[in-house]
Amino acid sequence: MTFELTRDLPLAFTALIVAILFVQSSLDKVADWKGNLDYLTAHFEKSPLAGFVPVMLITITVMELVTGVASVVGLAYLLATGSAVVLFYASIVGSAAVCGLFFGQRVAKDYAGAAILIPYFLLLMLMMILSLPVRTGVIAGVL
Repeated sequence: MTFELTRDLPLAFTALIVAILFVQSSLDKVADWKGNLDYLTAHFEKSPLAGFVPVMLITITVMELVTGVASVVGLAYLLATGSAVVLFYASIVGSAAVCGLFFGQRVAKDYAGAAILIPYFLLLMLMMILSLPVRTGVIAGVL
């Protein structure tokens, strides 16, 4: 399989956006660890998750970094081989990260913050669909 412009270009651009999003977000958390920890501690202080903030921050940071790096590697792999398998797995980890963020925002009663995450989730769903290893059923007829 090789990279085909008309077939793979939408996935390539989707992966590029996901890579930028998650690499920047994870590196920001690492670079300003204390600031992020202080902000999130205050954000969750009145929620049942208050005692879990450091663990949640570590978990989300690792998941974001894995998603971002896998998207960069997956994009290079897609361009070199035409295979989207790495991007498929990156979309799974990224979707799980966004679900975790969404859960936290809802529990903290930050409904506007939770709503802002939906476009990111939809972007990851698009990347997942475009990178499906085998397209079957209705998706096969559309893509």
